[in-house]
Amino acid sequence: MKKELVVKNLHINFFSQNDDDFISLTDIAKFKNKETTGLVISHWLSTRYTVEFMGLWEQMHNPEFNVTEFRNIKNESGSNGFVLSSKGWIGKTNAVGIISKAGRYGGTFAHKDIAFEFATWISAEFKLYLIKEFQRLKEEESERKQLGWDVKRTLTKVNYKIHTDAIKTHIIPSLISAKKAGIVYADEADVLNMALFGKTAKQWRTEKKGEKGNIRDYADVRQLVCLANLDSLNAEFIRQQIPQSERLLKLNEIAVIQMQALVDNSAIRKLEKQ
Repeated sequence: MKKELVVKNLHINFFSQNDDDFISLTDIAKFKNKETTGLVISHWLSTRYTVEFMGLWEQMHNPEFNVTEFRNIKNESGSNGFVLSSKGWIGKTNAVGIISKAGRYGGTFAHKDIAFEFATWISAEFKLYLIKEFQRLKEEESERKQLGWDVKRTLTKVNYKIHTDAIKTHIIPSLISAKKAGIVYADEADVLNMALFGKTAKQWRTEKKGEKGNIRDYADVRQLVCLANLDSLNAEFIRQQIPQSERLLKLNEIAVIQMQALVDNSAIRKLEKQ
């Protein structure tokens, strides 16, 4: 997914891949020279310090890094006429810290560790602004994800209230003690757990000793959406006075159908990216 930073009125693209962020060196290079970004990057890559830094980074993060070829490049770096391009570095060493992308939004991208190092070479002031803007954007992204998660959890809780109200009306006899009522609630909650997760809350806790929270705290977006639907359906089944064993079978069948339908649902994918 394409994302963008704005630093010193300069638009800088970046993207996330496998929980790592890659920032456009091509866009950063425009701060120095908008017409010859490729040469700017190549000049930086050709310095001995950069080659050593890049080699160290790759050895720390890339088990497939070609160390032999790196040593050959390192020995040549700093000599007269030595020039190293991003494509040459990637091709010879099997590097993963720099990525060369084609197309309209292409260019040379680098892992944020490397991109910040490149920004230092471009301008110390520019690097500081870049880091601050990147941190601000990541904090906002984290807050949006947290807000999205809270909304999803609230949706589940609202539906669960409908569910528990139905239990009070149609299952719990009058004058029952609060303790016994609590046991009934736990039992009905486990009907949903069994229908969707195939296990009770107690079975999950036994399997996940030491884990914080409960089985529903570890549900993904699809499971939370399905669970919200099952809450409402079970409440209606309870009002219809359908026996618990029959409800469990019905809910399980519905959970299977809904989870299959949600696998490739585009709206769910958008929720996951929030």
